[in-house]
Amino acid sequence: MTHRNAHLWHASEDLVARYAEGVLPEPDAWSLEKHVEGCAGCASRVSAAVRGTAAGAVLAQVRAAVLESAPAPVAAVGARSGGAAGWPAPSRVARLLWAAGPAVRGAWLPAVLGVAVAALALSYGAGFPGARALLLAVAPVVPVAGVALSYGPHADPLHEVTAATPSGGLRLALTRTVAVLAVSLPLLTLTGLLLPASGAPAAAAWLLPGLALALASLALASFVGCRVAAGVTGGGWLCAVLSPVAVAPGGAATARLAEQLSRCVDGIATQGGWAAAAVLSAALLTARRPAYDRPLRP
Repeated sequence: MTHRNAHLWHASEDLVARYAEGVLPEPDAWSLEKHVEGCAGCASRVSAAVRGTAAGAVLAQVRAAVLESAPAPVAAVGARSGGAAGWPAPSRVARLLWAAGPAVRGAWLPAVLGVAVAALALSYGAGFPGARALLLAVAPVVPVAGVALSYGPHADPLHEVTAATPSGGLRLALTRTVAVLAVSLPLLTLTGLLLPASGAPAAAAWLLPGLALALASLALASFVGCRVAAGVTGGGWLCAVLSPVAVAPGGAATARLAEQLSRCVDGIATQGGWAAAAVLSAALLTARRPAYDRPLRP
């Protein structure tokens, strides 16, 4: 089906023809689609083959309609390209930014920085003794919010298309989750280390809860969608941590929050429970993987 040279393989004419006719087995079709993301030569040949089929005219009409409604610079590039065969292959940086998701590219990243700066300002600027406890209460919700903003119809106008591609579905959701965790975990943990303890748990005590809640959100999203799942997991965490504080006397709120956090995240047994929750969530997510091959609920 293919031939190889040194490090690259290229699609054979038979493979391209069967793909254009829609008779190529699904695993082979997914492999070819993934390959043409980084191979301009094969992408041009596949594009030309598809344009020669009955579907080619329909695709040409869709492309013309998209270019007509696109901003002028995009339309000009599309017109100069003369079709998908001449469309320039995206750079590696562009592909990485797209895969990282809207959360890392958009307003979520400044919001995470804002949480860190606010905690430091409360502690060293306002002299608030419970800044670390407050940060530990909010920190596990931050990656959950990032996951909710990174995947789903609300996050990607082409969600229905990308969900059915080899790079889409659960693979894309996990890629964007890793990007969210890679930003939030070290940044918020470092911020916690810079804050006085004041009876609160260790600065890294929130890492396992944050990971478990993020995985639980992804697993639950396969049933109800990312935003609802994030609301359930994040809201449940905040209720568990903050509800005892709401009924505490004004002067004892900080101490009560530190005590409640200790119950929720401190100790070997508690951390072991969060690790088990993360493993169970990952197992459920694996079992629910086919749900990510189709568009999730909004």
